Amino acid sequence: MTEGFLAVDSGGSGLRAVVGVPGREATAPRESGVPVRTGPLGIDPGHLMEQLVPMVRSLLPEAGVTALGTAVVGAAGMATLGDALRAELPAALAREFGVRTVALVADAVTAYTGALGPRPGAVIAAGTGLIAIGTDLKEWRRADGWGHLLGDCGGGAWIGRAGLEAALRAHDGRPGGSTALLALAEEMFGPVRELPGKLYPRPDRPAVLASFAPQVAACADRDPVASGILREAARHIAGSAAAVCPTEGEPRVCLTGGLFRTGAALVVPLEEELRRLLPHARNVPAAGGPLEGSVQIATELARGSFALPSDESMVYLVTPKRG
Repeated sequence: MTEGFLAVDSGGSGLRAVVGVPGREATAPRESGVPVRTGPLGIDPGHLMEQLVPMVRSLLPEAGVTALGTAVVGAAGMATLGDALRAELPAALAREFGVRTVALVADAVTAYTGALGPRPGAVIAAGTGLIAIGTDLKEWRRADGWGHLLGDCGGGAWIGRAGLEAALRAHDGRPGGSTALLALAEEMFGPVRELPGKLYPRPDRPAVLASFAPQVAACADRDPVASGILREAARHIAGSAAAVCPTEGEPRVCLTGGLFRTGAALVVPLEEELRRLLPHARNVPAAGGPLEGSVQIATELARGSFALPSDESMVYLVTPKRG
């Protein structure tokens, strides 16, 4: 009987899962394309299992695996919305697949592990939102990730909102407006006086705001207001990195997420800010993404060599009872 592991990445775009055996390449991922529901008790473990079970049953023979001893589930919102997962998912995985060791992990931790592995440092994950996570391998530290109304400062929704605010200032004739951003906003959304009615009722407001961030970056080389927005975003992002990065040694800092594909107008001032705030750290590219992070954690758990710090909200471990 060949025993393997299950590695899962659950995020805003759906569920991805692979099955593998330590020392061998894991299967190609299966994807659902349907985000796991969030209800009154947080992330819905029943909906997660409903999608996961058929995926895993099809992956087991592909991986040459007849049993699963270890499962790692990386989930967006785990730190604040994971109570139901912690209460129900380990038992559900044990019933369905005989899993004995389960790690329920915040997606920021899987992003960290995929990017840097078990090394001291900091990872900034930036897309629509923004969160920074760091560790000295003794404890986790987190900064921001509070959502588009309370934080995610420097993220895509933050940049897009700042750009639209500048467009509205130009429309009103107030100081600090940008006629370039006003033109781009009206090209994208129509007359800006109609923007509140189009934006406020939508459940996907953060994504709509973030959709304007590339427009801010596109005119930053010719518009000082747009350039200033991206420089302020860089200061916010570097500040979050500095809040979580270890202060001793030579920690590594990694930037991950689609926001950093907006180009030099953001990345150049961000690198300047990181050098200023974290002169002892080394900026490195990401080795992999969140699913690769789940695979690495699962491999280490299966081998008994897991080195990252445990934390009930960030890394919740359930292991077999001894004796």
